[in-house]
Amino acid sequence: MLSRPLRAKTRTRSGIGVIELRGEMDGSAQGVLDEAYARVESWGVPAVLLDFSGVGYINSKGIALIVGLLRRARRSSTRVLATGLSDHYLEIFDITRLSDYIGIYPNEESALRDATSRREAIPAQPPEEPAEAR
Repeated sequence: MLSRPLRAKTRTRSGIGVIELRGEMDGSAQGVLDEAYARVESWGVPAVLLDFSGVGYINSKGIALIVGLLRRARRSSTRVLATGLSDHYLEIFDITRLSDYIGIYPNEESALRDATSRREAIPAQPPEEPAEAR
């Protein structure tokens, strides 16, 4: 089997960070995944959508990388969403209970719709008054 190293493309859509993944998620994917997540995290987005539609293979080390990403997201209160998982990997995410911690959606539009509606449901904090106004 010819290995396809993981590649990641990052972007924002509707104020949500999106990481498009292509290739195979195994131990060699750590640097690519870490770099992509760090880039999206630096944008200060409230949620990150992992698009797995271009991922053909995820082994146990790839699952461990996803768990590490979830830990990192939890520290910064960033929600993690996923789309593009094949039926096989949907089942793996259920068996490993990753689906308890990642919102799984059938497509990007439904994930973004849910993420933005949840963001709007949280009331914005009023800006602090300038010091001279106190």
